[in-house]
Amino acid sequence: MDRHLALGLAVGVAVGAALYVLLVPDWFVAVGTAAVYAGAAYFALATDASLLGEWLRFDDRADRLGRAVGLFGLSVSPLAFASYYGGRSAAFALVVWFMGVLAFLLLAAKASESR
Repeated sequence: MDRHLALGLAVGVAVGAALYVLLVPDWFVAVGTAAVYAGAAYFALATDASLLGEWLRFDDRADRLGRAVGLFGLSVSPLAFASYYGGRSAAFALVVWFMGVLAFLLLAAKASESR
């Protein structure tokens, strides 16, 4: 297995486990959030991508596995939040998830530009 992918998955598991233990005791929310952070961490580790760079364009479809993991998290997480909360306030957990979404999208775009 690619070292960067393994480290990205470890970051995702750590974020998902922390979210599950500290904020949201629902595996569906934790797995979706973990996938988003795993994809973001993969791109941050595998490329020279940085969140502090300039605005990015989505031109290339490189790094399909990292993108697939992150997009899985992006597609599943909103359903998980809706299923779990059903109208209740989830401000902090939603902010944690959304920061991962932003990081994943920016890092994926930067990675596709650099390759």
